[in-house]
Amino acid sequence: MYTYGFFGPSYLLIIIGLVISLWASWYVNHNFKKYDEVPSHHGTSGADAARFILDNAGLQNVQIQRVSGKLTDNYNPTNKTLNLSESTYDSTSVAAIGVAAHECGHAIQDQTSYAPMRLRSALVPAVNLGSNFSIPIILLGVILGANQTLIQIGIWLFALVVLFQVVTLPVEFNASGRAVKILSSSTLVDSDEVPMVKQVLFAAALTYVAAVISTALQLLRLILIFGDNRN
Repeated sequence: MYTYGFFGPSYLLIIIGLVISLWASWYVNHNFKKYDEVPSHHGTSGADAARFILDNAGLQNVQIQRVSGKLTDNYNPTNKTLNLSESTYDSTSVAAIGVAAHECGHAIQDQTSYAPMRLRSALVPAVNLGSNFSIPIILLGVILGANQTLIQIGIWLFALVVLFQVVTLPVEFNASGRAVKILSSSTLVDSDEVPMVKQVLFAAALTYVAAVISTALQLLRLILIFGDNRN
């Protein structure tokens, strides 16, 4: 019966999640490409914009580094580094400045001990456990004759992944909000460029929303397949 569940009607949930994730990925890349072709009026690079924002926030200790890839930008609270991708670091586009400002928003969250960010960091060890072992534990439970204890443990571990992604949402939206507010009151971009920044950051935020929906659908599928002890 479990085998039927894997390939039965519940498999539609996986397909829906995949479609949502692919659309979100296309949407963020489409918007970044669109506004990456729009040079900022002041010609400020992503790296220079980040340095300006960090210094004004009293974060001179945060180092800015170039990393390979496209849209691989991130802030590392462990070593206090702002990592800007090749598509952001030297670019003077509106998109690059928006992405750099967003990552600065994370650095400021770290500086102010923003509660959701602290919670997300605290969840990392448990989430790593859940993402790596939830499915193997469920499958082990099936192999051992539908061992409901192992199956339920696996489902709860997978639920931690969903929880982590839910907690990530306010962290990302708040960082984007900080970025827009900073850029709106600075000389890094003009007022007519702010809506473009908002569009880029909104598209990026949708990828996190899509991740929550996709993973939640996978969790629902696991519950539908394995959640009934009578099965």
